[in-house]
Amino acid sequence: MKQIQFSFKDRNELDIGLTDLRTYFDTHTCYGMFIHIYTEIIDKEKIEKTLKRIDEVLPEADYVGCSSNGNILNGDFSGDSFALTCTFTEYESTRVKVLQYPMTEESQEEVSESLVKAVEDNPWVKGVEFLITIRGMSLTGLCEGLSKVRKDVQIFGGGAFGADINNDGVIVFSKEGGVREKSIVFILMGGEDLHITSTHVCGWKPLGSFLRVTSAEGPVMKELNGHPAYETYYKYLYIQNDENFFYHTLEFPFLYRDKGIDIMRAPTACTPEGYLVMTSDIRQDSNARLAYGDPWTILESTREKATALSGFTPDSILVFSCAGRRTFWGNEGVGKETEYYQQLAPTSGFYTSSEFLRHKEYVIQHNVTQVIAAFREGEAKSIETPSFATSDKAFTGKVPILSRMAAFIKTTMEELEDANKRYSRMAITDGLTGLLNRAEIQRLIIESVDDPLVEETYLIMMDLDNFKRVNDQYGHKEGDNVLIRLSGMMRETMVDLDDNCFCGRWGGEEFMVLINSTYEKQVLKHAERIRETMEKIRFEKAGRVTVSIGVVRVRPEETADQACSRVDAALYEAKNTGKNKVVVSF
Repeated sequence: MKQIQFSFKDRNELDIGLTDLRTYFDTHTCYGMFIHIYTEIIDKEKIEKTLKRIDEVLPEADYVGCSSNGNILNGDFSGDSFALTCTFTEYESTRVKVLQYPMTEESQEEVSESLVKAVEDNPWVKGVEFLITIRGMSLTGLCEGLSKVRKDVQIFGGGAFGADINNDGVIVFSKEGGVREKSIVFILMGGEDLHITSTHVCGWKPLGSFLRVTSAEGPVMKELNGHPAYETYYKYLYIQNDENFFYHTLEFPFLYRDKGIDIMRAPTACTPEGYLVMTSDIRQDSNARLAYGDPWTILESTREKATALSGFTPDSILVFSCAGRRTFWGNEGVGKETEYYQQLAPTSGFYTSSEFLRHKEYVIQHNVTQVIAAFREGEAKSIETPSFATSDKAFTGKVPILSRMAAFIKTTMEELEDANKRYSRMAITDGLTGLLNRAEIQRLIIESVDDPLVEETYLIMMDLDNFKRVNDQYGHKEGDNVLIRLSGMMRETMVDLDDNCFCGRWGGEEFMVLINSTYEKQVLKHAERIRETMEKIRFEKAGRVTVSIGVVRVRPEETADQACSRVDAALYEAKNTGKNKVVVSF
């Protein structure tokens, strides 16, 4: 497999490039040639003239293409209006078949069923690429339908776009179906000697805390945390709901988990009510977070992917990269994240409105993501893995500023998360003993009693005997020492119960232990161990301080309040019948 790539702005430059293709095909052993064309110019007449000229010079060639937000040639942003990549196949077994269908919200099931059948009818198929016009509709149905394609087939593709991202009039085209709006082109490829692999790169990091999708309908995210979803963009990023909303939100998608992987979702529009319109359905009650681009993470991610692909030894690489990534880097810097692939093989592609990739059996729609497909004819070659050195341009321009801002955001978020953890811990912790406070241990008791999955719940309530005497005779500092020592000893005694045990200060010198366990003897053993250990301790001033303990097992149909009243009664029976004892009420 060999490739020739070139860009052109006019008929003269096109003819020069086509002549080179004609010459190569005529002077080399090639079994076919397949052309991809991407254009930032959505001019149907001009595109049709370009395709007619290709037919005249290269009647043997098949071709597909679409409008784009920018073109990738030789691993870098092209900058010209048109980009053309011609792939010459060198193995007779390699086959390509193109299908084109109308694409509407209503036709998704029919289209996906047609592709499933086409793959079944052509067992040689190993991969399916597709180009699609997507604006104004959710493609959940299409993705679900394409997921039914034979599971060993790679599926990848991109959404057509335009230089003006607010222009919905995008197109796809092929030799078979012509130039069309609201259409999809499938390229079926395979054969005994063709090998394909595909993957994706994110590089965006979560920004801020999780937001709950409290209301959603199909692709419309209505509410986050009970408020119109748009308010998140306005509150945190001061993005206005105006004609530039789509452009400004491209760099700040939502990070969202679906089908077992993290994906990104960028809104395509915002309604007057503040609802966000996505290109795929959003599940209500799911969690989402805003995300931001981190330059070094992006570059490291693409370097890792390139390193992984090096073992595949590709002949060519195709990249579908979101227009949001072009916006993020700018025209001068966007090639930083594709140059690694060019060090492996000729790399081409375009900047998309959405990216698609099969993950396991599922076809998933991505936003602000880079999907990479690599191709090879014949067996893998034995080569030395490139060093993937980064060129000097990776450290100029926008990157230092973005990197420092990303580092600032990352550090600030870590500090905030640490602070939140401390404050959250403080809100449920008793300041003196470090045990849970009464409100938290009470909440856990209620939760445990009401949980049908908890088989048995035990409560251990304890009270220090004659504690008022300790405070009155030896002072509150000595009293605090006694409380702290008992708390530490409780933790040490209960440590083997792991997550099944919770210790809390009930108030004053009273303590409560919640145990979820099916071993009654184990609970009684721990209660008695606490009593015995406390009896043996000698404090510097107070000397010996004992503890009385009540133990209950929560009964079926008993409420948390009833169980707490019963363990309180057991405790006071222990105190009223001599103290320093354990009373059990099962």
